[in-house]
Amino acid sequence: MPHVPQTSPDWFKRAAAVTPGGVNSPVRAFRGVGGDPFFVSRGAGARLWDVEGREYIDYVLSWGPLIFGHAHPAVVAAVTEAAALGTSYGAPTAAEVLLAELVRDFFPSMELLRFVNSGTEATMSAVIARRSERSSLIAPATVIRRRLLV
Repeated sequence: MPHVPQTSPDWFKRAAAVTPGGVNSPVRAFRGVGGDPFFVSRGAGARLWDVEGREYIDYVLSWGPLIFGHAHPAVVAAVTEAAALGTSYGAPTAAEVLLAELVRDFFPSMELLRFVNSGTEATMSAVIARRSERSSLIAPATVIRRRLLV
């Protein structure tokens, strides 16, 4: 059985052997502020704990998505309920339509919207949509909207 590190420096060393810079995001590298990253074992509310049991106030909250904090009971319950129905389909769902309608109700000027999984996917979709408005070589804008933005 492989050795299981107990400290952040040990995890960082192990991570550096399989991940560029020992982290999955350059933002997490800590190079800009000096030192090595701590490795998180859990979070609750606005707090994080590292693998050594030290407690931190999490001012980052995953750069915005955790507005309710870590492991909020209502969020955990909703995610558990949704996950019980399946986690990813690669096909449209009624829930996507309901969410899109809700977002559009809050932002009426947004005629069409698309949910994406990454900044790369968002940029790719925006470039394709923009190019379709200027160029007939890609496809008419209505086709792009039906295929990509709905």
